[in-house]
Amino acid sequence: MTGELGTTNLLLGIMAAASVIEALAIIWMGIAGYRVYSHVMEVMAGLETRQVAPAMARVNAILDDVKIVTDKVKEETERVDQAIHRTIDRVDDTADRVRWKVRAKTSRVVGFLRGVRVAIEGMLPIRS
Repeated sequence: MTGELGTTNLLLGIMAAASVIEALAIIWMGIAGYRVYSHVMEVMAGLETRQVAPAMARVNAILDDVKIVTDKVKEETERVDQAIHRTIDRVDDTADRVRWKVRAKTSRVVGFLRGVRVAIEGMLPIRS
């Protein structure tokens, strides 16, 4: 029976050594992963400082310019819209005045012509 325990103990020892080696490998991979993570974060911070921050500054400047231009276009559009409305109101007012003046001037002429027609009809004999 001693042989069997020796084999079992040997296998248990091998398994314990393998477990220690696995634990050391996991610890080493954790340390290596942390180092890689730290390095990647440094590279990302440098990349952000050198590339992203200036690009964002340019984008923000462009957006500010776009906002200024948009505000100016909006103001000018409102101004043109008001000018168009004032012009349309003036045209309508002028058309009303012209219509009234034409009616006032022509109503006398139309009345005179109707009077002449009635006078002529009264002088002519009615034929049946």
